[in-house]
Amino acid sequence: MVRTLLVRGLLLGLLAGLVAGVFAFAVGEPRIDDAIALEKAAAVHEHGAAAEPGSATHGHETGTPEQRAGTHGKESGTHEHGDEVGRGTQKAGLFLATGLYGLAVGGVFSLAFAGLRGRVGPRSDAALALATAGTAFAAVIVVPFLKYPANPPAVGDPETINTRTLLYLAMIGVGLLSTAIAVTTVRGVRGGPWARWPAAVLAFVVPVAVASLLLPAVDEVPDGFPATLLWQFRITSLGTQLVFWASFGTLFGWFCDRAARAPAPA
Repeated sequence: MVRTLLVRGLLLGLLAGLVAGVFAFAVGEPRIDDAIALEKAAAVHEHGAAAEPGSATHGHETGTPEQRAGTHGKESGTHEHGDEVGRGTQKAGLFLATGLYGLAVGGVFSLAFAGLRGRVGPRSDAALALATAGTAFAAVIVVPFLKYPANPPAVGDPETINTRTLLYLAMIGVGLLSTAIAVTTVRGVRGGPWARWPAAVLAFVVPVAVASLLLPAVDEVPDGFPATLLWQFRITSLGTQLVFWASFGTLFGWFCDRAARAPAPA
């Protein structure tokens, strides 16, 4: 049974990843193109401003012609190296990335589903799959997003990427820990749903709120960056994850429910 769930999770995760890739390609890539255009325009402006003070000595360059040619060649080579991976290749790689993401999530999700089945949550496979996918989306995606939302190109200091990654992973850990506390609370509180679910929500929200207050904020948006573009990129990033988890949870639950209703072989 676990093997069947694992294979199903891998295949459906791959399919949901490709669906999310289509959404990201259609909705998210134009935002990335706009951000890259702004980044290039800012780089050209800075390069022009830096070159302007030395323009008066341009006609008195020092060094041999070979040395000057070598210097220009290095600059040209650096520029070509930066453009080595074109946008066409990046856009094609988007589907590879979302597909691999779906495979990884599908495998982990199917194992978690096998452990929860019949022990925690709804008895229906379809309802359990949707509840598990929704909980995972809230814990792994929404919780870190609220504290450290995604940023487009041209936003963020490359020197702080390791720190920002660790902080993001810390918020994922907080989301998973809060989920475990909420599940334990649901199973421990006596009474009907009107008593258990408010307690579970409170048990989930309190650790997330405390962690959000204690962890440092990260604001590296440069001055003058369009707020509309930043907002659109972040919403699109969150929407891509929502499309993935909604489609995966629905497909996984539907196939599990269909398999459970199938008549046993004679």
